[in-house]
Amino acid sequence: MSEWLIALEGTEAGHQLALGLAILAAFLHAVFGALQKGRHDPWLSRGAIDGAYGLMAMPFALFVVPWPEPHMWIIFAGAFVIHTAYKFLQAYAYTKGAYTVVYPVVRGTAPLFAVIGAWLVFGEHFTGWQWAGVGVLLLGIFGLGLYNLVFLITARETLPMALGVAVVTGLFVALYTTYDAYGIRATADPFTFLAWFFFLDGFVFPPLAALRWINMVQRPALPPLLLRGVIGGIVAFFSFGSIMMATRLDKVGEAAVLRETSTVFAALIGWLVLRETVGPRRIALMTLIAAGAVLVELGG
Repeated sequence: MSEWLIALEGTEAGHQLALGLAILAAFLHAVFGALQKGRHDPWLSRGAIDGAYGLMAMPFALFVVPWPEPHMWIIFAGAFVIHTAYKFLQAYAYTKGAYTVVYPVVRGTAPLFAVIGAWLVFGEHFTGWQWAGVGVLLLGIFGLGLYNLVFLITARETLPMALGVAVVTGLFVALYTTYDAYGIRATADPFTFLAWFFFLDGFVFPPLAALRWINMVQRPALPPLLLRGVIGGIVAFFSFGSIMMATRLDKVGEAAVLRETSTVFAALIGWLVLRETVGPRRIALMTLIAAGAVLVELGG
């Protein structure tokens, strides 16, 4: 499969596959966010998910994929630091704000930074229509943030903090998207990067989550939490793997922007599954974010 994927790089077939992978990543990332924010403490959920995908990736990293080239270890170290910082920020944002408040701002802020990163690192350029799409997307983001500041009643005292942390988290999403796109292009076999990334990335949060669980007065039952971790780990494989493959096959900036159609999926999940109040105006603003992403693709 590696040879087949590599042969598609830079082709029209590769572009179409990258488009499909980016949309798949959008849906799966919204599911992943809901799993982390769901009924369990987000720090515990993150620890269970990371531990699950780290253990699942270990045999593939050690025995299945080709061993990483020597220069890849420095790249893995950088990815480890960036993703750890991102996960701390994401978990903290979820403790301060509702899923449908935090998630769109995080995922919507990221594309602007990712487009700039793709220009600086990979020399990618956007057309006028694509920049218009980014503008529409940002209009939806800042409109959503303003709406939440004015109308949201729940957790009003922590809302400004939640929105601020969400913007910084979006910056780290763009940073890891650009950095990981560089990493997956730096190795001969893209599955080497994915397997070793998941294996190494699974070390930090499980012990932190275990310590948090031990110190809780009312500890949640472990079986449902561990089951959430396994499901989240599988979702993470396909979500992260899809977007990384898309960035190897085609332009990093376009893939990053298209992934942010996840805001629409997030709105539906927050409303249907998490029972959070969304409302027609917030749905319209989230859809505006997605419309900007679509305009970026059509203008390319």
